Amino acid sequence: MNLSRKISTQIAHAPVAAGSSDVTDCNVVDMQGYDGCRFIVGFGAITANAVTSIKVQQAAVKASDTALTSGADLEGTSITVADDGDNKIYIIDIFKPRERYLQLRILRATQNAVVDFAIAERYGARKLPVTAHADVGGGENHVSPAEGTA
Repeated sequence: MNLSRKISTQIAHAPVAAGSSDVTDCNVVDMQGYDGCRFIVGFGAITANAVTSIKVQQAAVKASDTALTSGADLEGTSITVADDGDNKIYIIDIFKPRERYLQLRILRATQNAVVDFAIAERYGARKLPVTAHADVGGGENHVSPAEGTA
């Protein structure tokens, strides 16, 4: 079975232009009915001496689609993004969070860092097949396709 039928992919945050301010308004991910979530963040240009990192927070309640109520950092989830980490991706995978809602946080300071994309992939659905998230504009699944015109 294709992976796409077992996960729900959604936008965690739209691209963010060069800047040195934190990105604190990532979309909240509702984990009800899922075992885990993998956050994937792609960075573009990062200026020398930039202090950049990503982490995940959780909460039992969300205040809005982009804010948790009393969100708390998840221990050990912080990844430092090196200032020479241009055009690389960084991944944090949370399995069996203790609270219902998760939120990615992208921390930027001192120098510019570009965020190319941030996505969240929920997996371990308790009910299959997984319905595509509203953020997904289209997709296909193929099993052993023959060679030919795409």
